Amino acid sequence: MAMDGYRGFLGLLVAALLVGFLSVIFTLIWVLHYREGLGWDGRALEFNWHPVLAVTGFVFIQGIAIIVYRLPWTWKCSKLLMKFIHAGLNTIAAILAIISLVAVFDYHNVSNIPNMYSLHSWVGMTAVILYILQLVLGFFVFLLPLAPLSLRALLMPIHVYSGLFLFGTVIATVLMGVTEKLFFVLKETVPYSAFPPEGVFTNTLGLLILLFGALIFWIVTRPQWKRPQEPNSTLLQPNRGTPEGVEGSMAVNFGNMDKSDSELNNEAAARKRNITLDEAGQRSTV
Repeated sequence: MAMDGYRGFLGLLVAALLVGFLSVIFTLIWVLHYREGLGWDGRALEFNWHPVLAVTGFVFIQGIAIIVYRLPWTWKCSKLLMKFIHAGLNTIAAILAIISLVAVFDYHNVSNIPNMYSLHSWVGMTAVILYILQLVLGFFVFLLPLAPLSLRALLMPIHVYSGLFLFGTVIATVLMGVTEKLFFVLKETVPYSAFPPEGVFTNTLGLLILLFGALIFWIVTRPQWKRPQEPNSTLLQPNRGTPEGVEGSMAVNFGNMDKSDSELNNEAAARKRNITLDEAGQRSTV
């Protein structure tokens, strides 16, 4: 099935991938060139994994996971396969986010720095917890065929909204963290307000992350680029109780069951009418 506005979608997709990739590269340059590299010794080099993993997993990979359903080359793939890919990408993002938290807590504990005192840490920890809950809920409700159809229909709008909300929250958290880190490290050398090269470079990184988020939001909110409904499936509608992504054979079977029940009822009614007519005929002959 052809996508409406395919060239526009392709242009924005390429732009999003390019900007997202540049965001990861800029983060690596920042920690390797300006912050002395990476390590795992409880010192500042271990802390440097925090922004690298956060931008790579929580921003870039999560953004790709959000729009994976909209890639027209995947529309011929089964919806179940795409669910596994979507869940897999989000799982990778969650694992990288958790490792990034371990890095920052190790650094704080070794350096005797208090944990969880800044707004960045509060919002970030909240985002990680909600993200994991979202992942677990999506796994048991939408990936495994265990939840009833009515529950899927009820939770799907919440699942979509919370996914976009968490993605926006993560971007805001990363921008807060970048700014917070610059205030801490630049006060010892050239003040942030003096436009040092590291400050300008990292501000550019922040703009790239913001642009990546804007592109992902635009792609995922265009109705003409939504994955088309499969011929043998039905849309997720709470009032009708049949969710999108449920195999169409289930909906067809329900329809056949309804049809069979209707036919049985009609046959029963016909037999009842025949019995009544026979009884009436017998009474008339008597």
